[in-house]
Formats: sequence, C-alpha cells, structure tokens
Amino acid sequence: MKRTIIFLIFTALAMQVCCAQAVKDKPKSWKWVNNNKVAFTFDGSYTDSLAFSYNIKLEKTVIGVRFPERFRESPIKPKGAKNITFSPDSTKIAYTLDGDLYVATVADSSTVRLTTDGSDLILNGFASWVYYEEILGRASNYKAFWWSPDSRKIGFYRFDNSCVPMFPIYSPKGQDGTLALTRYPKAGENNPKVRIGIVDADGASEVVWADFDENEDHYFGTPFWGKDSKSLFVAREPRVQNTLDLYAVSAADGSKQHIYHETYKTWLNWISGMLFTDEGLYMARDFETGWQQIYFLSYDGKTFKRLTNGENWRVNLLKADPDGTVYFLANRDSDVRTMMYSVNRDGWISALTDPKLNVSSVKFSPDGKHFIAAMSNYTTPDRYWVYDLAKRRGTVVYDTKGPEFDQAAYCLPKDTRIEIDGLQVPAFIIYPDDFDPSKKYPVHMEIYGGPNTAYVTDKWRTPDSYYKFFAQNGIIHITADCRASGHNGREGVDLIFKDLTSVPVNDFVQWAKWLKSLPYVDGSRIGVEGFSFGGTMTSLLVMTRGEWFSCGIAGGGVYDWALYDSHYTERFMLTPDLNPEGYDRAKVISYVKGAPKELPLKLTHGTGDDNVHFQNTLQLVDTLQRAGKQFEMMIYPDGKHGYRGAQDKHSWEADKAFWTRYLLK
Repeated sequence: MKRTIIFLIFTALAMQVCCAQAVKDKPKSWKWVNNNKVAFTFDGSYTDSLAFSYNIKLEKTVIGVRFPERFRESPIKPKGAKNITFSPDSTKIAYTLDGDLYVATVADSSTVRLTTDGSDLILNGFASWVYYEEILGRASNYKAFWWSPDSRKIGFYRFDNSCVPMFPIYSPKGQDGTLALTRYPKAGENNPKVRIGIVDADGASEVVWADFDENEDHYFGTPFWGKDSKSLFVAREPRVQNTLDLYAVSAADGSKQHIYHETYKTWLNWISGMLFTDEGLYMARDFETGWQQIYFLSYDGKTFKRLTNGENWRVNLLKADPDGTVYFLANRDSDVRTMMYSVNRDGWISALTDPKLNVSSVKFSPDGKHFIAAMSNYTTPDRYWVYDLAKRRGTVVYDTKGPEFDQAAYCLPKDTRIEIDGLQVPAFIIYPDDFDPSKKYPVHMEIYGGPNTAYVTDKWRTPDSYYKFFAQNGIIHITADCRASGHNGREGVDLIFKDLTSVPVNDFVQWAKWLKSLPYVDGSRIGVEGFSFGGTMTSLLVMTRGEWFSCGIAGGGVYDWALYDSHYTERFMLTPDLNPEGYDRAKVISYVKGAPKELPLKLTHGTGDDNVHFQNTLQLVDTLQRAGKQFEMMIYPDGKHGYRGAQDKHSWEADKAFWTRYLLK
C-alpha cells in the first residue's frame, strides 16, 4: 500500500465576528445540468433571480438562469400519504398510508396497494421509531422502502411493534392536553420484529419475503440494491452488536446468499454508502487496522481486497470508475478537516483538493469527468470549486468571501491540542476582544463527548451572536473534544465500551487543568455547557468535578442510560443485564448524593422530546430534590430535542443571564 504525501496541517483557525457585507450568501443547493454545466440556486428553486450557471468548456458564468426540477412536487398527493417517492424513471410514485405501501402511476394516477395488513402495530415501509432514529436516520423521515434501479420492484421493511413498550409523551396544549404514544424500546427491552419484503411495483405478484427469522433478536441495516436490480443487499447484526453479516437477497424468491462476515472486540457500525460495480462492491470498514479502510468485495464473497492503508476516518465513498479507481472523502491528512482523494487498484492514494480546506460537499458530473466541491476553513468562507479530473485542475466558480472581507477584523481563535495517555485531542479557543494576557479571564467550555462525534472541525461557520457574546464580554471560549470523539480512530472510540462517561469526564477535566495552567485564566470561573450527550457530561462535571468546573448548563441530557433507546445504548454498553456495573457507573443520578448542596447547575429540557425523554430530567430533578440539593431548571413545553423559534430565543437569553451571573459577577 502506498501512502499519500503528507501536507502541512493548516492550524490557524478563525471565528467570524464581522459585518454581514464581508461574507455573501452561499447557495442553498447546486446540481449538474449536463456534463459541462452546473447550476446554483439560493432558494432551492433554480429559478430565483440570483441563480447562476457555470459552463466548464466556455469557462463562463451566467446569472439569472432557470433550471427547475423536472418534478418539484408530486402531481399525485393522496391524503395522509407519507414519503411520496418517485421511481428512478419518474413514471411512478411510492408512498405509505396507514401502515401499508402503495404505488401510483404518474400518467393516469392509477393506484396499487402492495400490502394489506398495515395497522397501528404493523408498519409496511414506515419505520419503527428505533430504526428511524438509530439505523435509517432522521433524514429518512421514517421511510423504510427502496426502489430498485430498474423501477420495477420495491424492497421494504415490515415492522411489528406488538411487543415494543409504549412510551407516552404529554402535551399540555388545549383544555385537556394530549398524549403522543410511541413504541420506544429502551435499553434491554423488546425491539420490533422485522421482515424484509420485495414486491413488484405493479402489484402483479405476491410479496417475496427474505429468508430471515423475524423472531430472532437482531437488527438490519439500511439495504442497498445491486445495479442489476436482481439482489437487495442487507446487513444484519445480532442484539450484541459485535458481529456483522452481509447477504445478497434474491428479488425473485427471497433466498439469501451470505457474502461477508465481520467481527470486532467492541461493536461494529453499519455499512453505509456502498458503491456497486459489475463485479462487486466497495465499502469502508474499520475492523482491521484501527482506522477506516476501503475494501473491494465480489458479489459471491470470494474476493475481498483492501485498497487503502493509513489513518483514514469519516470515509465517504463517492464514485467508482471501471478501471478500479475509487473517489472518496476522508479525514486522512488532518483529523479536523475532510479532503477528497482517489485510490487506484494498486493502492496509490492521491489528494485531489486543497489540504488547507475542509470539503463539505461533492457532486460529480454525469460523465464523471468533473466534480464540484464546497470547501472552507475557519478563516476562509465557503468556496465552490469545479475540478477537472483529467487536467487535475480546479477553478473557483463562486466565492462567498465578499469585497469587504478583512481577516484582520475577525476574532481569531487558536487551534490547540493536549495529549492524554498518548493520544492527541484537539480544541479551538477564542480569546476576548482586546485580549490582554496580563489579565485574568473566565472561561466558557462547550462540549459533547459522545462516541465518534467531533465538535472540532475546521470549517466556516456563519457569524452569529453565540461566540460574539463571549468575545465581547471578556470570556474566553473553548470548544473541546475528547479521546472518544473520533480523532484517534478505534483506539480512541473504543475507550468508552461498557462505560460511556468515565473517559470523557476525565478528558474534560484534563482540559480544565490545562486551562488553569494558563496565566491569563481565572481557574475559579470555568463554566461548562452541553446538550444531549453534552448535557450528560455537563451535569456529571458540575456534580462531581466542582474543583475544576464552577458552573454549567446541561440541556436534554440522558441521566440514566436505562432510559435511552436500545440500539444506541447497547451498541456501547451492552444490555443492563449484561453490564449492570457499567450502567450504574454511567448513571448521573448515582452521583446526586455526593454533589454540593448548592449546585451551580442549570437543567433544561423540552417536554415533547421524543429522543431523550423529559423523563430523564424529571427523574434527576426528583432525586436532587429528595437529597435537598438546590439547582436551576427551565422547561420548554412541547420542546423537541433542540429548541426552536421563540423557545430557542428564550433559551439563549436565559443562558446569557446565567453566564453573566456566574462568570462575570
């Protein structure tokens, strides 16, 4: 295997505290119109007055173009239909309604009902909650059906929620209030039973069911159709998520061919973003070297070859050429920036984009000869490059950096790192306006701490009031990650297996120790803030590490991991029966007794949170009150996992008052 040339890591970061005229609006989306022309839109319509196109051959930009989508909205809109999705050839739409799967023909609006047993408990093509949240993803909007490439078949998941516990979420709206009832399996509880169906889109034949036992306690990943539409590729993991098997399921009779097996000492993530060729598929996995590598797997499972080596993470496969060249995004030459690369059959890796810039999005032209990439870093606003693969040359076609952009007017943060037990952990730090190193300053620390979730990424962020508040009020801000955040491959993330909280808590304490060692930091005033997993961390730090953290705001946290969903929690913690000590050790409520009586902690939660239930905060509050602890709390009626609109504005104003009270007075 050959290693790409290591470029110097660009470490100067910047936070934007600037006037709006310095940075122009960035396009909402962009698309290839043909092999030589790409169009940009600022409102998503491709007909807005600012929409423009760039012609590669002519090297010409035209403003005021019109390239509307072929179908902006479905011409068929059945009442109550969910996830209306066009077939690849745009002649049909599929959707779910009341637990069943339907297909309608665009030309004449004729409709075929493909399943008939849908109900409140049986969901065909519509995901059960834990699959929506943890496997298919929220972007799926519960869609659990997939068109075949030839538009003739649909693969779908059928969920049976009969044995899944019901969790009620109360809304106070109206005279009597309402209850939203969700089938939500918490750690150790029953998951939904799943069957995998394949059905002809014209409804001419019965559903073909994949040869899996729905009564077995296991999970299925997001499936992928093969190019020839003959097989649906399905990954399977048992309840203990340390084994993964990949099957090719025949669309004709549901029989399955086992083509791949993988095991690992802790847990395995799902296969995502496979690339299909005539001979086999490419995938990125992290079971072998401690980092993610790209592999080729033949359809019959007999050929399995690793293409890459080195420290790759967050690999995203983009395109595979007939000659075996694979294009991909990865954190490879920097753990805080994503770049675009290619690797050939011999393992030679080439960097295709500027190593000083973070790539956030890539789209290839239809013929695969060009791509457009959105790139930025903390000091460089978003730029949109068109790249010619044959000439190995890129051209900036749109730059959001305006004519009044002046980097000297920015409040520039500093990239910093500490070493913890031999592993490098990054952060960025933003100093106050008119910083004077001879003075002492309070600190605001932003954290998350969850496995493989990095907050420190070298990309441009639109200026807002958040960082300016701290800079303008004489507060040092730091955003810090931990060893498990994903900067150190599997060696880092594996540290939290069977104990989600101890390592992150230790690492954030190490950051506080480093801050206290700085001559310009007031070590008695270090505040910490986090939401979701960050709320869990914040509450633990304030309750158990008060000598390092003087106050904190914890939002939407999990305060007992037995109260969170099965798939996420058990991936790292196993079930409560298999790991009772780990659950108790990671349980925030376990530490209430030893917390200070006057607890400088503010808890916030939305009562309508369907992800981390308000139940978590209520149980923590009850325990705190029974122990005689004083603390602050703010609830947001019907608020979700992240506050919006007036609640978001209220939360920010209340947070500013909290930091003013604890860090500035």
